[in-house]
Amino acid sequence: MRIVRYASPTGMSFGVLDGDGQVAQIEGHPFGQISFTGQRHAAADVRLLSPILPSKVVCVGKNYADHVKEMNTGDAPKEPLVFLKPSTSVIGPGDAIRIPPGSTNVHHEAELAVVIGARGARHVTEEQAQASIFGYTIGNDVTERDMQKRDNQWTRAKGFDSFCPIGPWIETDLPGIGKDPADLQVTCTVDGELRQDGRTSQLLFGIPTLISYISQVMTLLPGDVVLTGTPAGVGPLRAGGSVTVAIEGLGELTNSVAGADTTSTAR
Repeated sequence: MRIVRYASPTGMSFGVLDGDGQVAQIEGHPFGQISFTGQRHAAADVRLLSPILPSKVVCVGKNYADHVKEMNTGDAPKEPLVFLKPSTSVIGPGDAIRIPPGSTNVHHEAELAVVIGARGARHVTEEQAQASIFGYTIGNDVTERDMQKRDNQWTRAKGFDSFCPIGPWIETDLPGIGKDPADLQVTCTVDGELRQDGRTSQLLFGIPTLISYISQVMTLLPGDVVLTGTPAGVGPLRAGGSVTVAIEGLGELTNSVAGADTTSTAR
């Protein structure tokens, strides 16, 4: 089932995208028993948003050996390297990634994203982790590389508004795979150039390990997103360009790249 969050003339809703290109509206949120309202839209007539608004995005660094090597930052970690992106960094398909003022070294990072389900996850074992997963989506852990190298931690480099595209939907049952995304191809293409091409079988720490490890530190709430790491091939984004992350069984997430938005939101 493909769960979407979308904007239509009647407002924002969750829905299910079917194989005929129709979005069937559902009551409330998608966790628990899904109930349809009877309202349907052609997918072309609505705007897809980020499929979920998480309370937090938990990210895992250096989780592919080839990426560790290309970053030239020492050995692979002995346990998951966890950091956070703020909820305000989340954008959806088609939205613009905005380059911060004065920055010339913003990179893409293609990642499989895990969406936590209704029961959440707190102190779960690896065996229990699967029951905490609602589904999977596509993520792009956009990073300001100069700030990442300069700061002693990664919050600023990873936390800008628009630095976490996710979408275009949540897949609750990967076709032919069930809920075990153990060997999916992950690619990233920038302006038609293939930059990243890896497989989730190359993860140093698998998804059950990550969910269990993170849940020992913080409670994962329904709708929270875990980004599982990026394969080698990260590289720069430029204003005016476009970046597409594709994951086998999940589809594609495409975002434009724009210059800085300096509009004040102070009230």
